[in-house]
Amino acid sequence: MPHSFGVRARTRHMFAKKFRQHGMPHLSQYMLPVKVGDYVDIFANPSIHKGMPHKHYHGRTGIIFNVTKSSVGVRVNKYVNGRILEKRIHVRIEHIRPSKCQKEIISRVKANEAAKKAAREGGEQVDLKRHPNKPKEGYFLAAPGGDGTVTTIQPLPFSDLV
Repeated sequence: MPHSFGVRARTRHMFAKKFRQHGMPHLSQYMLPVKVGDYVDIFANPSIHKGMPHKHYHGRTGIIFNVTKSSVGVRVNKYVNGRILEKRIHVRIEHIRPSKCQKEIISRVKANEAAKKAAREGGEQVDLKRHPNKPKEGYFLAAPGGDGTVTTIQPLPFSDLV
């Protein structure tokens, strides 16, 4: 059997819709509020063949650099022969989703601003840095049915059995 190198080769599961999710996209997808500078995830919708991105870009995150009436231009990084190239592709609006990659950063900025404002009003210093989780505190686990006292076990002295 000849080997296939088509544009959609080896995309059997990638370009398949999930169970009970078949059919055309919702109208809200076409009304998606996008603007230049937004982060979007590229997910090819297999029911719309027009404006579908190449399979390499499926699942990638990029930044919008252009908005037209039916598509958006997205800047995506592509790893090619040991270097990262910034590719600019135009994809129809059906094949993108708003990315959640900035959600944690935005929420942290808001929390930091609120903490700084509270610290200014209270007149104290506040530490806004992220710190790794500390190890858990040590504790003694009481034996089931025991009274919770700690007993120290000592080894028996060596005795020759001969």
